[in-house]
Amino acid sequence: MAAPTFPANAHRYDPYRTFKFQVLIDGQPVAGLSKMSALKKTTEAVKWRAAGDVSTERVLPGGTSYDEVTLEQGLTHDPVFEAWAQKVNNPEGDGGMSLKEFRKDIVLNVLNLQGTVAMSYHLKRVWVSSFQALPDFDSGSMNAVGIQSITLQHEGWERDTAVSEPTES
Repeated sequence: MAAPTFPANAHRYDPYRTFKFQVLIDGQPVAGLSKMSALKKTTEAVKWRAAGDVSTERVLPGGTSYDEVTLEQGLTHDPVFEAWAQKVNNPEGDGGMSLKEFRKDIVLNVLNLQGTVAMSYHLKRVWVSSFQALPDFDSGSMNAVGIQSITLQHEGWERDTAVSEPTES
């Protein structure tokens, strides 16, 4: 017998939706966040053969790398993306960066339809490798929304196992 998909909500069969999420930077939710790319890691496959065993190739895990994460935010007066990007490469003076504050740990919360945190991930030692301050502008696009984005490099993530499945009404 298969384990229940949602132990606290046995009546539930549908997975969590991807439009209900929040990202916390410095403990504060990012305003106007519209999109986040996937959390993905890849472990290299190392192939080898044992001496005397030419017919069997063995495969074992090598190093693990983590894909960059991109966050997109509707163009607002929230300075969080730009302020963080400036810590990596300050255009004033000699262009030096703040070694103290350019890396941050951030939190990704997956929310249920009621807006309650259902799952939480902590991304470690994150820094901004790319910042798009303004989108392309087009006077013929009356319904377009301005988006700014940051691309984040990180050294992995952990799921916060203290966050349990919320009970729904």
